[in-house]
Amino acid sequence: MNLTGKRVLVTGGAGLIGSALVDRLGAENDVRIVDDFSNSDPGQAPDGVDVVEGDLTDAAVAAEAVTDDLDAVFHLAAADKYVNSAQPRKQFEANHDLTYNVLDAMADAGVDRILFTSSSTVYGEAPRPTPEDYAPLEPISVYGATKLSEEALLSVYAHSHDFTVWNLRFANIVGPRFGAGVVPDFVEKLDDDPETLTILGDGRQEKSYMHVDECVDAMCHVVEHADGAMNTFNLGTRTTTSVTRIADIVADAMGLDPDYEYTGGDRGWTGDVPKMRLSIEKLAALGWEPSQSSDEAVERAAEQLVAAIRADR
Repeated sequence: MNLTGKRVLVTGGAGLIGSALVDRLGAENDVRIVDDFSNSDPGQAPDGVDVVEGDLTDAAVAAEAVTDDLDAVFHLAAADKYVNSAQPRKQFEANHDLTYNVLDAMADAGVDRILFTSSSTVYGEAPRPTPEDYAPLEPISVYGATKLSEEALLSVYAHSHDFTVWNLRFANIVGPRFGAGVVPDFVEKLDDDPETLTILGDGRQEKSYMHVDECVDAMCHVVEHADGAMNTFNLGTRTTTSVTRIADIVADAMGLDPDYEYTGGDRGWTGDVPKMRLSIEKLAALGWEPSQSSDEAVERAAEQLVAAIRADR
């Protein structure tokens, strides 16, 4: 699909990836966002963007946001407020329900093209690098399980309702906004206590990190160049970064030399996959390669987050 002169909806359009995507699409397309602003401010929405404020677990909100003049939906919304909480069932049900509501609303409005942001967590603890056709998919977290269930719904609409689906399984995405994730967590912790940094697990967890700007570029490339019914692609880098290395990068960006205290164990939390690297050969064959390594992505994000803290003072 050519991303010029289109009318598109971005769900979760005020989030880290959503806001960067809206900035990219807004230059040449008519963009609407829907977001409950649980992690952002409605005033941060870019000028000229149509905003629907609401929770997509409410079918009425989905029906308001998805109208018959849309060319495509970029579905990034997720129930982040339940992530790593004591309410895993609510996390699963909310993500499943909001995706079903979006697909239902699309079918009713006659809109049949959707990009979905899935996750590397659908693979569970898989051999590395992990290709898109790896099986069996055995997630070990509720977040991974809900993403896999959403993928299954999308597959139904692709194969039984003539939808075109771009299903993108992300590595860890980092960028210039605070929120969930190890990089902003370390920046905030060291800003509060420059002497000591508590690191979950043993610090040897090692994963791929991709900067949000490169992520958005890859997303748009897939939409413009893949045209099957169910287009599943991994998005990430060819390299990985350990948690201790991230701590070193963040400390350097802040000009600090803290002591590290490890909580112990080979994973940071229940459901954490200690080692992850996605194969991006399929994405490369489509004509897109990352320009930054995992370390470089973390360094850039850390510098942006530190600059944001200092700008507020």
